Amino acid sequence: MILVLRKDATSEQIKKLKEKITGLGFKIHESTGEERTILGIIGGNVNILQELGIETYPGVEKVIRVLKPYKLVSRDFHPENTVIEINGVRVGGNNFTVIAGPCSVESEEQIIEVAKAVKKAGAHMLRGGAFKPRTSPYSFRGLEKEGIRLLLTAKKETGLPIVTELMDPRDIDLFEEMDVIQIGTRNMQNYRLLTEVGKLNKPVILKRGYAATIEEWLLAAEYIASEGNNKIILCERGVRTFETATRNTMDISAIPLVKELSHLPVIADPSHGTGRWDLVEPMALASLSAGADGLIIEVHNNPFEALSDGPQSLKPKKFGKLMEKIKQLAPLLGKEI
Repeated sequence: MILVLRKDATSEQIKKLKEKITGLGFKIHESTGEERTILGIIGGNVNILQELGIETYPGVEKVIRVLKPYKLVSRDFHPENTVIEINGVRVGGNNFTVIAGPCSVESEEQIIEVAKAVKKAGAHMLRGGAFKPRTSPYSFRGLEKEGIRLLLTAKKETGLPIVTELMDPRDIDLFEEMDVIQIGTRNMQNYRLLTEVGKLNKPVILKRGYAATIEEWLLAAEYIASEGNNKIILCERGVRTFETATRNTMDISAIPLVKELSHLPVIADPSHGTGRWDLVEPMALASLSAGADGLIIEVHNNPFEALSDGPQSLKPKKFGKLMEKIKQLAPLLGKEI
């Protein structure tokens, strides 16, 4: 249930209203916009509030019954677009944010070279995997703690905020200096992990599971939001279908649909969405045209020798050309880059 408060609701009225609601065992998530304050009521039997005639309480303008299973991440609860600020970088709203870097951190020389290249091209943040979930236990699974150290070195060299994947809640302490935590497709429904990152005051990129429906994806985001962390960036990265010509099937339609359903920023990952470097550029531009708030793209200085995902990685020069096209197209679509 959502309570939309009157413009002239006083602080005393709001305080008494919240005390009444919490006294009945409900949780309240408050959203303050430019014109209205909205109280999202979570838990318990909301019929109790209707029986009390909560809509007649001082300061209440109207009551909205939310039928969607996800509440806090829905646009019903928060009509305005959420904008997340990360060390001066804004994600959401009219901003178009590009995150780029290698799939895996492989060495100090590699990560610094790529970091400098993507920054020069105009990327806003650096991505790089220190812990890598791999289908085969014999594949390269990341440098782990050393990878975290190298990412911090690259940040010191370039000033770019860092995005990297967390796989295990037991490793959270290692991510204290990381700017954005990524939850990968395989962990989208790792509810213990979602709950733990929900307790952090740190932005989270939540990738869509490769077999997840949009509702399941938004419910995964709800797990994070329900713990108090509303700094969530959704990432469409393709889903598994019968098609074998590409690594995944990039669901471009999910971008405008999710933005209609949720106030959270939505970015796209054309690297994993296709698995082919030659398809990254057209799908990146298509994602921008479909309303995405940003991109996360794999860039490697030597893809042929990459320890993971070389075939879908752009070389720095190709990434630079893509950024030039994005800079031309974004303003035409009302986006700032």
